[in-house]
Amino acid sequence: MPIRPIVTMSGLRLGTASVAFTSIDERALALAVDLIDTMRDSPACVGLAAPQIGVELRAFSLDCSSHKKTNVCHGEFVMFNPVILALEGEDQAREGCMSVPDLTGDVPRAYSIVVEGLDVRGEPLRIESEGFEARALQHEIDHLNGLLFLDRVQSPSGLHQRRVYR
Repeated sequence: MPIRPIVTMSGLRLGTASVAFTSIDERALALAVDLIDTMRDSPACVGLAAPQIGVELRAFSLDCSSHKKTNVCHGEFVMFNPVILALEGEDQAREGCMSVPDLTGDVPRAYSIVVEGLDVRGEPLRIESEGFEARALQHEIDHLNGLLFLDRVQSPSGLHQRRVYR
């Protein structure tokens, strides 16, 4: 499937809550492939939500296995219609986003999470995670709810210019 262009924060779709899938059909599976392929093609990307490729549906891909801060990892997966069942603890860390290419920000998030949704077979998928992967899950679910990490930065001093190394 094609690698899709990333919608940046100027894109109107990023501020809109996504629509749930009624079934995991061929359209959903094609979206799953596009999410994975686009995520894999993007350096340092650990997750990608459907709105970031211009699709207003509740789906995201995630794979934290290659990130140095990962302490819990469920490998590469796509989740449809995620629902957060539990959040615990609090942790603040810097986040970046492909849809906000020039900034990073210090974002408070829950340290642990339980999320439930559907996998690519339409079967229930439950993820219990903590640390970096829990942060990434919350970040991607925020995209599905029309939020960017910028909406969670608590003060202007929490924003940072992204350094580009060439």
